[in-house]
Amino acid sequence: MPLNPGSKLGPYEILALIGAGGMGEVYRAKDTRLDRSVAVKILPAHFSSKADLRERFEREARAVSSLNHPNICTLHDVGQQDGVDYLVMELIDGESLASKLLKGPLPVDQALRIASEIASALDRAHRSGIVHRDLKPGNIMLTKSGAKLLDFGLVKLRSAGPTSGAEALSSLKTENRDLTGEGRILGTFQYMAPEQLEGKEADPRTDIFAFGSVLYEMLTGRRAFSGKSQASLIASILAAEPPAISTIQPMTPEALDRVVRTCLAKDPEDRWQTAHDVMLQLQWIAAGGSQAQAPAIHVARRSSRERIAWSAAALFLLAAIAMSVAYVRRAPAPAPIVRLQILPPDNTEFDTGDGPVTISPDGRQIVFLANSAGADSALWVRSLDSVEARKIEGSDDSYDPFWSPDGRFIAFGGRNTLWKVDVAGGPIQKITEMPDGRGGSWNRDNVILFDKSGATAISRIPAGGGTPEPATILDSARHETGHWRPHFLPDGKRFLFLVKSSEPQNEGIYVASLGSMEKTRLSDLNVAVTPVLPGFLLFVRERILMAQSIDFGRLGLAGDPLPLAKEVEYIQTWGTASFSSSDEGTLAHQGASRRQRQLAWLDRAGKQVGLLGEPMETRDDPRISPDGKFVAVSRLDPETRGADLWVFEMARGIGARLTSDPGNDDSPVWSPDGTRIVFESNRRGVGSLYMKAANGSGAEEPLLESDRSEQHPLDWSRDGRLLLYVRPDPKTGKDIWLLPMTGERKPAPLITSAFDQDDARFSPDGKWIAYKSDETGRSEVFVQPFPATGAKWQVSVGGGDSPRWRGDGKEIVYFRPRISRMAVEIKTSPAFEAGVPHELFQTPLGSGSELSADGQRLLISQLQVATAVSPITIVLNWTAGLKR
Repeated sequence: MPLNPGSKLGPYEILALIGAGGMGEVYRAKDTRLDRSVAVKILPAHFSSKADLRERFEREARAVSSLNHPNICTLHDVGQQDGVDYLVMELIDGESLASKLLKGPLPVDQALRIASEIASALDRAHRSGIVHRDLKPGNIMLTKSGAKLLDFGLVKLRSAGPTSGAEALSSLKTENRDLTGEGRILGTFQYMAPEQLEGKEADPRTDIFAFGSVLYEMLTGRRAFSGKSQASLIASILAAEPPAISTIQPMTPEALDRVVRTCLAKDPEDRWQTAHDVMLQLQWIAAGGSQAQAPAIHVARRSSRERIAWSAAALFLLAAIAMSVAYVRRAPAPAPIVRLQILPPDNTEFDTGDGPVTISPDGRQIVFLANSAGADSALWVRSLDSVEARKIEGSDDSYDPFWSPDGRFIAFGGRNTLWKVDVAGGPIQKITEMPDGRGGSWNRDNVILFDKSGATAISRIPAGGGTPEPATILDSARHETGHWRPHFLPDGKRFLFLVKSSEPQNEGIYVASLGSMEKTRLSDLNVAVTPVLPGFLLFVRERILMAQSIDFGRLGLAGDPLPLAKEVEYIQTWGTASFSSSDEGTLAHQGASRRQRQLAWLDRAGKQVGLLGEPMETRDDPRISPDGKFVAVSRLDPETRGADLWVFEMARGIGARLTSDPGNDDSPVWSPDGTRIVFESNRRGVGSLYMKAANGSGAEEPLLESDRSEQHPLDWSRDGRLLLYVRPDPKTGKDIWLLPMTGERKPAPLITSAFDQDDARFSPDGKWIAYKSDETGRSEVFVQPFPATGAKWQVSVGGGDSPRWRGDGKEIVYFRPRISRMAVEIKTSPAFEAGVPHELFQTPLGSGSELSADGQRLLISQLQVATAVSPITIVLNWTAGLKR
């Protein structure tokens, strides 16, 4: 029975009925305690009939009331009086999205704004463990301050167990429009995910499906799924694909079409996995201006006729490119600039961290790196006359691709080797072993130049293979720490490269020639450059792609640099700039795809049992403090892209910045008493070691400065006397060294060989060291006594790295690459003995993890979906309009 004005429910005075229907009534009311206007919703009578349902509902509703978000309608209170259950909510003045959509579809910019706000609200609730389960236009109010999501979380908290009475609120209408029996059925089912219809447990991805349906309706004015009956509607949701938005609204951005398609995937595993990912995708599209708003071209499920049309269009594009180039060469006025955008292949993400997009010399093909969550990056090739990219088989775990001058081959680094592959097909071919090789340039005489992680000089090698020889020599008198990113000039003899030094006045771009160790400084630029025809240097400064005129004959720079594009990625650690230009004037560039990681606890079966902190961009593995109360991790700054150390409280998940240098601070290692942290930093050189108080007080203390090698701290002995670290050697590869933490601190080698050793850890009693080595031809886990006696035992089988001791020293947990987490029992008395390794769980996750002292949990830096997909932008005739 409707309530009369003036009646009261607790401290709430009823003023007027503002909405009514078969499922309940909503009243404007006054909170007499706080003197504010509120909305009071009367719940269905059956909630009062069962005390257990009412108790569960109140408990879940109070959890929802803790949400505080500008786009979530605040739940103030829940109560019961005289057999009447009620909710007290924020009073919202506005129009429902359902009413708004009766007038037709929304403009793209307005739909993006509303959708971003709703996605943000979903993200906040999901992080609190609450799933809406009834997201629809009727539950979204549009106000002057933004969109508001109603009835959030009143349907069900994320928990196991049977359906409760709270679940019945999924049918509680906020609006009483179309409340016929059939209307209620269709209205309820219209936005349900397939798993809901199949009676399965809902999770945040269920809301993401409904969100996709709502966004589809906002953009098209039509519902994504429809049917004349309940059965046909359910069949449509379970099996049918809605028409692409671009076929209904042709000016819809392609990226937005892709976002909605991914939301509406039938399998939850194929959808966006978090609302946060969706929100950032929408924000990126909204902020992308004319480029991000390019109309979509629908490519899903192409028919033969469509493929022929695409091929014709692609051939037309190539013809346009050729005609444009010819026109530029003979006409007094340049051809117009044309921009295209390319998204990553389905179910992958671009990886700008391991290498930039690189365009072939003739401008017809691009090669880029992409991966799926948890997998190694691989090379993909795409012709500009094709709508699909092709993965290069065998190129997993690769980086830094570059082209041969004739465009026939692609060379790249990976697995301590320099490789090449024929673009037309065939197996990859080994050129030479190349530990940590970075950067490459290939001339017409089939000479390849490359550097080694920026920590050594430039090397040269024939493209057909052989032994690398030095092409430059570091000048110790000028404190040079590395020669980076060589690029041949058009004559194929001279080349430019970046010189790094611990004395900034000696850094810059230098020129040298094959056959001579002499070099001349060209510019004081401290970023890598790329020389391109007809006569420009391209480089990235503060994420702006710049072009400066250069005379390649006399090597003279002219004029001021001119901006070409914004937000182009440059990774200081490797000197990697995410752009490339062909000889005939086609430019490719891209920004960063931000790759978030979530610190997550997994049990020994691989089940997630907890999260730590928020998703963030991290550079290396987490390190747990000796008392188990803190975690140190290297975290990327979203603006500077430099890495700083952060320390997180295990109990509260709250983090504090420990370092803030513009350089990169990595690889934290705790002292045994937990008061200090040793880390690597490139602030004064390449891979020097520093120490700082774990509570953030005081300055960083240099421990071991280096000019030429990247030194990584590994572990600290339990008695506090010795630090394990890895030091690369040009002849032997990676070796494990000891640094005394008292006295003169004179380093000494511990494990050296012709193979790579890394990731060493002391046993809890300090008498053994576990480490990984590739002496068998692949990475395996070994244990040897400490101090070393010459004895050693292989404890992994079938590959292994990242060994972690259990707190009692009786077990080692390690990662078998790309397959699983493994455990092996260890006995050290009366003699060392390793058991048979057994699998804990299979995982696509990377190798980094930390083991809890009791061995029951692993702390994983778990890769998430990229939070912002940055497309590759192709620019035809990019030199048009430049004044040199």
